Amino acid sequence: MKKGMIIFISLLLLVLVIGYLSQGSIDRNRRILKLAHGLNTRHPVHKAMEFMARRASELSGGELEVQIFPSEQLGNEKECIESLQLGYLAMTKTSTGPMEAFVPRIRIFGIPYLFRDSEHFWKVAQGPIGKDLLSAGESKGLRGLCYYDAGARSFYSKDEPINKPSDLAGKKVRVMNSVMSMDMIKAMGGSPTPISWGELYTSLDQGVVDAAENNPPSFDTSRHFEICKYYCLDEHVRLPDMLVISAKVWADLSPQQKEWLQQAVEESVAYERKLWSEAEEESMKVVEAGGVVVSYPDKRPFQEAVKPMWNKFLNAENPDDRAIGDLILKIQEIQ
Repeated sequence: MKKGMIIFISLLLLVLVIGYLSQGSIDRNRRILKLAHGLNTRHPVHKAMEFMARRASELSGGELEVQIFPSEQLGNEKECIESLQLGYLAMTKTSTGPMEAFVPRIRIFGIPYLFRDSEHFWKVAQGPIGKDLLSAGESKGLRGLCYYDAGARSFYSKDEPINKPSDLAGKKVRVMNSVMSMDMIKAMGGSPTPISWGELYTSLDQGVVDAAENNPPSFDTSRHFEICKYYCLDEHVRLPDMLVISAKVWADLSPQQKEWLQQAVEESVAYERKLWSEAEEESMKVVEAGGVVVSYPDKRPFQEAVKPMWNKFLNAENPDDRAIGDLILKIQEIQ
């Protein structure tokens, strides 16, 4: 009896061990990519990345899983980019603003009034210039996968509207951790104040800053319109969002995994552009219903104020700045 029980237990343990090893083999073949970003879950870009994660899983039959951590759970944009370089984090969504510090040529997106409209922007982003800029950070451990539409950024403020550059005089304006953003606010006469996105609501509420600038869906989903009752659509810059993967992680993916991921990403871009168009329209309704006064100022005074920024690059002797100047001219030629 005892011998039979011993044999039974031995066989049971053997089955459990085989099952465990088999599961371990499956887990080794399954790749999990952690993606962190600062937006909340209502934002259209977050929804597009959820779509991308679903498609990656579907295309790979579950072999490729993208886990998303929104709302700065794993750090702000700069911290997430640094984590990618070290290989601690697989992917992040960042505005091109913070990327400037890591990939200097990305500064081109921060040139105010560089793009005539959304159509002009997408011709550049999906053409040779945009594709080249996605790969420009590979030597720094950063590989761009795509651009997501982030519309045009405009000013919103607490106490009075910003309908001309002189309205920025004496005002502290929140900007991203971006040299181009800071230079733009200075050129227009304001005082740039870098603050992380997650801290901005409190900073506006407590008077740390008087104004900020962003696109309609971000103004809406952040609830900043509860504090800032003036939104002036000067549309000074079109900074796209970028989906970026660690170059170390990318190199470690198999060719098939890269194909699955890139296809899922490209499908999510088309999905996000549709979501974005709908979200912009809906967000404008939300903020106006919330008591925000929306204005459409003459853009020419703003364009005149930032001319020195253009001239800095067009007349540059520094090779890096000269490269930006050359890109400005090429972008302006695109019809």
